[in-house]
Amino acid sequence: MVHIRRWAGIATALLATELLVAGTAAHAAPTPDPVRVSVEDAVTAKLRAQVRATEAEHADSHEGEHADSPAAEHAKSSETRVTVTRKNGQWAFGTAVAVTSHEKDVHPTGAIFIARAEAGTWRVNFDGEAGFSELAAESPLVNRQEKAVFTRTPSTMQAGGDYRTGMALPFAVGQTWTLTGGPHGWGGSETPYSSIDLAGGDQVVRAARAGTAYTMCTGWIRVIHDRGYSTDYYHLWSSISVNGAAVGQGAYLGYTGTDVTCGGAASGRHVHFGLRQNSAYVSIGGHGLGKWEFVNGAGPYQGGARHGSAWAGPGAGLYNYGALGFNQAVVDANGGGSVNKRSGPGTGYAVRGSVGDGATVTVSCSANGTSHTGRYGTTALWNRLSDGTWISDAYLASGVNGPINGWC
Repeated sequence: MVHIRRWAGIATALLATELLVAGTAAHAAPTPDPVRVSVEDAVTAKLRAQVRATEAEHADSHEGEHADSPAAEHAKSSETRVTVTRKNGQWAFGTAVAVTSHEKDVHPTGAIFIARAEAGTWRVNFDGEAGFSELAAESPLVNRQEKAVFTRTPSTMQAGGDYRTGMALPFAVGQTWTLTGGPHGWGGSETPYSSIDLAGGDQVVRAARAGTAYTMCTGWIRVIHDRGYSTDYYHLWSSISVNGAAVGQGAYLGYTGTDVTCGGAASGRHVHFGLRQNSAYVSIGGHGLGKWEFVNGAGPYQGGARHGSAWAGPGAGLYNYGALGFNQAVVDANGGGSVNKRSGPGTGYAVRGSVGDGATVTVSCSANGTSHTGRYGTTALWNRLSDGTWISDAYLASGVNGPINGWC
């Protein structure tokens, strides 16, 4: 059942339960009273509080610009859509979306929620929050596949410089699509630059990595993956209708389109693809998709992606090479055609062949050796490949700053 709420009309009683609704410990004020508010109102209150907090944060860091910010646009809109897809006694599960303007390229925000009735109100947590994992472990509404993903404790974002995603691009491996918009905010111009726009090929949008999929609203699918990551796909046409279905990497999600059911704008068929980790949109810069490493530009939509030494900016094609394994790397010769392989971790060891720019290599382990300077700086780290030869880490793009597969 879908409930549309107008923020101005939410009962005053919600204010008294705001701390509980925000996901704090419900046992702080135990009471034998029955639940006094609906789960829809409780979820709405938390979502609107989150929107207000985002707007305030943006206003503090972008003084003088916040009037037209995506967060401000959300704040102007009083409409939220809460869909309870599963309910059983004291438990509820579903989606919540804050709808935004259809006049600007400002996209909606939303969350998957689990709620439990506690002490006369509802404890609500959104996907990616630590409390969400706790509730998922206990809830009878969460299936086995979901528990396997939800109950993993969210990792620290990019802990130790680890940006590995294990994701392909969100279309078929072997196809080339156009990067119609470089890294930009999920809502458009705001930071972090979490999103890209893609169009072309067979127009079929596919899951970038295996996970569990949910319909946020018409034309918007979210897939929750491992390692705290999730991906959003918006503007879809003929998208699947899912409520926790397991999807494999490359699974059909829908066609590119111009759907803006929950807000925003789209001038031509494309997929608006966003990257999230631990309940928030994160910078796509430094992350790898389809063996391309994305790079933020000086402003929204201006960045691009690199595969080896090859660069693709807005308007260029991105070939989907498939996912980069967690023990793999792409050779970046920093403008050269190839990189020498050595018999040991340093230039004092014999050359044992070479590997071309853009090639994928598998790493067995890492060790320190002679220092070398590549695209991203100087390092003494060397990586032993699966064939027993060695390459300086200065010439490998793996998505991790440090040993790729442990120390030798």
